[in-house]
Amino acid sequence: MSVLEIKDLHVSVETDQGTKQILRGVDLIINEGEIHAIMGPNGSGKSTLAYTIAGHPKYHVDSGSILLDGAEVLTMTVDERARAGLFLAMQYPVEIPGVTVTNFLRTAKTAIDGEAPAIRTWIKDVRESMVKLRMDKSFAERNVNEGFSGGEKKRNEILQLELLKPKFAVLDETDSGLDVDALKIVSEGVNRAKENTGLGLLLITHYTRILRYIKPDFVHVFVDGRIAEQGGPELADRLEDEGYDRFLTETPVG
Repeated sequence: MSVLEIKDLHVSVETDQGTKQILRGVDLIINEGEIHAIMGPNGSGKSTLAYTIAGHPKYHVDSGSILLDGAEVLTMTVDERARAGLFLAMQYPVEIPGVTVTNFLRTAKTAIDGEAPAIRTWIKDVRESMVKLRMDKSFAERNVNEGFSGGEKKRNEILQLELLKPKFAVLDETDSGLDVDALKIVSEGVNRAKENTGLGLLLITHYTRILRYIKPDFVHVFVDGRIAEQGGPELADRLEDEGYDRFLTETPVG
């Protein structure tokens, strides 16, 4: 069974005012097939955790460790992390002018697997995934995210998730900007990926609405760069009712 383990992670970033510590000792274990939701107020460090796992150069790891099946992720380059089985669905997917969705997907799949997928099977898989995500077939020949709506960009992220088949995925506020229909479609895609591959999932969100469609096994409250409380799905319902105020006056516990 694959395991992603974060140990006592401290991360800082350079700002105009100097070095600012964002993560202050994060501990988290995600097993294959588990869904962990991270919720918390703005500025609590949720996205910093996501981008640190992915290897964004902006974030400096002061101490701690991220292990994927016992291998130290922090010593890996971004592409090595992807080949090892990590995936990040970005909160704000970027446009890539001049690169079609078809070429991007096949190039990424080839880079991760070490060999190009068989054309006939690959085309079939891409078409089937696009149909399930309610993406018009014309999107395959459009440039990546160029002129896409917010919902279309998020569907394209989940298309990559389904086709690249990572071991663990971090979804950074994938629900932001989605209407109800798009939220259901995106959630169905995430659930399919989990069912088909045993995907482990770290789902970052402000709101409980996506958790109605993607059922978490664990919910973690993130405050001031740490996990302040953790529990089961019922914790998300409590946050919906009470908000985060009580955590802002308490001392985080882990």
